[in-house]
Amino acid sequence: MKTVEMPKMGDTMEEGKILRWLKHEGDTVKKGESLAEVETDKVNIEIEAFASGVLRKILVQEGESAPIGAQIALIGSPDEPLPASAGDEGAATATREATTASSAPASTRGSTATRPAPTASTVTAAPAPAPAGSQGRIFISPIARHIAQEHQLDYSQIRGTGPNGRIIKMDVEAALAQQAAVPAPAPAMPAAPAPAFEPVPAAIEGEEIVEIPLTSMRRTIAKRLSQSMQTAPHFYVTSVIDTGKLAELRRQINEYAASEPQPVKVSFNDLIIKAVARALVRMPQVNVSFAEDRLIQKKQVNVGMAVALETGLIVPVIKHADQRSVLDIAREARRLAEAARAGKLKPDDLSGGTFTVSNLGMYDVESFTAIINPPESAILAVGSITPTPVVENGQVVVRDRMKVTLSSDHRAIDGAIAARFLQEVKRLLEEPFGLLL
Repeated sequence: MKTVEMPKMGDTMEEGKILRWLKHEGDTVKKGESLAEVETDKVNIEIEAFASGVLRKILVQEGESAPIGAQIALIGSPDEPLPASAGDEGAATATREATTASSAPASTRGSTATRPAPTASTVTAAPAPAPAGSQGRIFISPIARHIAQEHQLDYSQIRGTGPNGRIIKMDVEAALAQQAAVPAPAPAMPAAPAPAFEPVPAAIEGEEIVEIPLTSMRRTIAKRLSQSMQTAPHFYVTSVIDTGKLAELRRQINEYAASEPQPVKVSFNDLIIKAVARALVRMPQVNVSFAEDRLIQKKQVNVGMAVALETGLIVPVIKHADQRSVLDIAREARRLAEAARAGKLKPDDLSGGTFTVSNLGMYDVESFTAIINPPESAILAVGSITPTPVVENGQVVVRDRMKVTLSSDHRAIDGAIAARFLQEVKRLLEEPFGLLL
């Protein structure tokens, strides 16, 4: 009997919700066929069967959630007896707890034991637990563990922002600060007279509102970007790039690509991704992650590209962007964007990013600053290309210019390094023929 487990579909995923089963109990299943549609913290993805046979039993029903690695179904031969554990509803109980008690710490999810609900102070100090290994181990740095034990803080309830969810010193300090901000419960006092004013209600009487429940993606966006701004000291470097030669190169490439067996149209963003990848190879100091007592320098150059969906923002990743040609980057970018909008991205499409490019130029945005996508240490925000009057040889002329802003984590990247990196990106885009070499 083969078990189907909830797969890990992204670096930040902790659990998945079964939206619908595409196969039913008793159906024949072939390896590679889609079994179910799962809602993750980023997108809805169809999970595939890793074995052929008959879908003997569904352990997690539609609308229920399960943590990563939990059994969600069994596949076997038609006459193969079901294991005794398949009828104890253990997995289903865990998923119902995850669904109906979303306010409980994530460390209690997937457990069949009944645990008391967390107190308000616990939730405030620790909104979500750190990922644990297969043996329940919690990954925490020695100094972070020492500080937590010194203050009698339950670090199992802290969500780590270090590599692979490791709890670092700043996570513990942030939890202590939040805990200190929660006032201790006051002793019982006689009922006081009503105050002269009342808090403003969530909705003013007579006002028409629409309450929109948060999707898993929106909750994750809110949590991760808040974490990024709270833990990573952002600083910003802006540069203005002349795109005249870039536009001409793009025109020539597209004329050539139109006659290719697989025609593709190269965008400015494809050329920017190529330039960023080339710059990361020349300046690996930017291709890093911060890990409290060390920096982790990535050997691979995997550039994420922000894609706006109706439900939120998603960042599929172009792997080995430094080794790809401009046409190859364009094809992969189109594939990822189309898959993102169709909800067909695979887990590998969303993982492993080392740097992100966020482009709002198509929305006529002149410039903006972007929030770093952890555990990366930098992100490039790209504005629109705008005709701009400039002075050349004492004469005012109009040139197409583009503003780009690099957001960097000051724990990992110094100002001079960020400036030099942006200088290299500018050089590559203003003299873009080098991108083809």
